[in-house]
Amino acid sequence: MNEMKKALEDCEALRYGDFTLASGARSDYYIDIKKASTDPKVLYLISQLMAEAVQSSGKRYDRIAGVVLGSVPLAAALSLATGIPYVMVRKEKKDHGTSKLIEGDLNEGDNVLVVEDVITSAGSSISAINTLRSSNVIVEDIISVIDRESGGREALKDIGVTLTSLVKASDLLKDRPAKDGA
Repeated sequence: MNEMKKALEDCEALRYGDFTLASGARSDYYIDIKKASTDPKVLYLISQLMAEAVQSSGKRYDRIAGVVLGSVPLAAALSLATGIPYVMVRKEKKDHGTSKLIEGDLNEGDNVLVVEDVITSAGSSISAINTLRSSNVIVEDIISVIDRESGGREALKDIGVTLTSLVKASDLLKDRPAKDGA
């Protein structure tokens, strides 16, 4: 956990200020996980920590799923670290090519681990899980780099999915710099 926090700080992915999140909520900190996942050292660390979590869970997964766009590098890195094939889940169909919502091989009955970058309300994660489940696969687990502790864990639990995160917001915000004027 401390290693992950340090890596996010070192690559300047953890920032303080006034931000609007994808959920529409306001926050005084932001985790630019795309900045982190494009740094090879940080992406490698994320893949190793996620692989350790997968291994220690004792569960067997047939596929890893990353939500386009932000979670795909994480899913690819975890796939390389574990040897588990991955699929990409689109938020909406493209009007060209195969027009699929799920790219990659997925078989009915597969046990799928969803990978996310940051969980806030879990709205996009739940949408991806519903897309996967509509293909008759099992989705009971999701792993994220960050849990913002903003209701996402509870929302996922409500649909029968357990969240594992590498780090929680409360851990990231411990010993944070004082606000200006404080």
